[in-house]
Amino acid sequence: MTARTYRDAHGIPHLRADDPLELAHLQGRNAAADRAWQIEVERHRAHGTSAAFLGADALGWDVFARQARLADTARRCYDALAPETAEWVRAYVDGVNTGLAETGHRAPEFATAGTTPGHWEPWTPLAVWLSHHILFAGFPSKLWRDRVARALGEEHTELFATDGPGTSGSNGWLIAGERTASGAPLIAGDPHRFIEDPGIYQQIRLACPEYDVIGLAVPGVPGIGHFGHTGGVAWAITNAMADYQDLYRERLRRTDGPDGPRVEALGPDGWQPATAHHETVEVAGAEPVEIEIVETDRGPVIVGGTDGDAETLSLRHPPRADAELGFDALPALLRARTVADVDRAFDRWVEPVNVVQAADTDGGLLHRVAGAVPLRPRANSLRPVPAWDAGHTWRGRRPMPRAEVHGAAVMANQRGLAAPLGVEFAPPHRADRIADLLAAPVSWTPADMAVVHMDTHVASAAPLLDLLAGLDGLSPAAEKLRDRLLAWDRRMAADSVDAARYAALRSAVVRRFAAEPALAGLAGASPYPELFLPWLALLPRVAFALETLLADDRLPGVDRAELVRAAVEEAAGADSGETWGATHRLAPWQALPGADGGPDEDWPGLGGDHDCVLSTSSVPGLTDRSARGSAARYVWDLADRDDSRWVVPFGASGLPGHPHRRDQLPLWLSGGLVPVTTDWTRLTEEP
Repeated sequence: MTARTYRDAHGIPHLRADDPLELAHLQGRNAAADRAWQIEVERHRAHGTSAAFLGADALGWDVFARQARLADTARRCYDALAPETAEWVRAYVDGVNTGLAETGHRAPEFATAGTTPGHWEPWTPLAVWLSHHILFAGFPSKLWRDRVARALGEEHTELFATDGPGTSGSNGWLIAGERTASGAPLIAGDPHRFIEDPGIYQQIRLACPEYDVIGLAVPGVPGIGHFGHTGGVAWAITNAMADYQDLYRERLRRTDGPDGPRVEALGPDGWQPATAHHETVEVAGAEPVEIEIVETDRGPVIVGGTDGDAETLSLRHPPRADAELGFDALPALLRARTVADVDRAFDRWVEPVNVVQAADTDGGLLHRVAGAVPLRPRANSLRPVPAWDAGHTWRGRRPMPRAEVHGAAVMANQRGLAAPLGVEFAPPHRADRIADLLAAPVSWTPADMAVVHMDTHVASAAPLLDLLAGLDGLSPAAEKLRDRLLAWDRRMAADSVDAARYAALRSAVVRRFAAEPALAGLAGASPYPELFLPWLALLPRVAFALETLLADDRLPGVDRAELVRAAVEEAAGADSGETWGATHRLAPWQALPGADGGPDEDWPGLGGDHDCVLSTSSVPGLTDRSARGSAARYVWDLADRDDSRWVVPFGASGLPGHPHRRDQLPLWLSGGLVPVTTDWTRLTEEP
């Protein structure tokens, strides 16, 4: 057998080779063939060179990527890999470079952007992975909590402690065999991320004599890390919402050293040399920008510097501190045959910190947290801490929690298994709703999972509707709106007019709450980089903490009932009679907006909401457009892998105009899933 590529009816690649290295090379070639533009954008983002062809909008990210030293961290982590893992990654990279040379020209975006496919280094996949996940732990939330503490007092920081617009989450559930029709476990769920076009996850199959695995790969990264099924064992993850990144307040100074001028940083042992150099960021259509890259013993400086800045902050996180990203887990997962194998593989996991569920055909079940969380004082998790205080140094790693599975287990970023490892978690609504649905006396099948995937009940509406119920003396129009919303089934269905009315009322409440004098100290421009705006802007913070803010009366001078009264009068006067899906429309991120797919208004309307199981997040008060949602859906069946199912928002191909560019979108919108096909005779071999 030589390396071969097969496709199913949806163009999903099934790759077959004689050994793991040949297969890794083929996976790299396939990534270049199907997703050349996408993976090259990600390579440039990891290097901090994307503004050179995407323009000024990409400058903020490029500056951060360079200051945070993402590429250099990837080099260090690659150098620390086990030799066999490094060889496997190199084989993948060789395949990417071969594929870009062979077929990269087919992607028209390169010509549009005035660039050409480049060259991948052996460590580039690690840089791509790090670039995707560096903001997963939401370290900018520490800047927000610091701002709240200064403006309102320490006791008010928890008012805004909720899953915010800048984080990524997921749903996942494991059903033990005694609760399924087949008698074998099911694993299902959907990762919630910013929806990217092409998608962040690629459906793929990797087969060689040592293993045969289906799963969701990240284009530009070898193997199948997050969601996979080997036939004997399957696994899935969600974001654990753990806190494993620290911000340190730094004091820097310029001095004359023996070799010339240098930068020093004040640490627990006094002033110590820091590394410093300058880099130039090229920007299409604008002048290049020169930046200084400074790194202290804590980590790279990502805010401020040595030139009299009001605040200077460094970032410390495990991959940079320990030169370890966890890539040694990836080939081990491909070879897994049992839950015990998956468990051992995830012992090597580092970034990001995830809750893992797994099941095997022998009845083994796994529910654990995997990753690296430093052991340090609680204060480090809450706000930036002084670099010169030895009490804030890291002292090893925390043990990873695990739990038994009894009937079913649910993971939805809630405060649960990973509670000792984090600060802010998602509200419990998605997890509670999934658990309630799974409690039904049903012998579950893969086809039944759509009932859970697509559920639109929104429990977080309760505080607003409770306040609404207590209002009297409303105008006739507002009274009519109140009565409709109190009778509403609390489902954020795309075709629901009342769901749209609720969303309009909620947005009016958010805007009015954000304008309250009690929050004036949190308004206005942030002194931090614009990249961190999703964590630091007042209106999004109010929007995602609204449930808590409406149920808590600690803010002085805020009359919550009167605020809702004014908002319902406003919403009643502006009632358009539109459905929720008319304004709650998909808004995917594209490196070249409008290059493929038409203007924004061409994107379809969606059901769901931030706190629904069908989590399609907008920012109430700002926009109903949804930039976050299910980046994939999956059902892994341990009775028969061919009864497994999956779907992605767009399709298998990243090429504009390709038949499989967006062919899965109708299924994704309706809750449909693509059958998994593993019979080679039912696949089509590429010439």
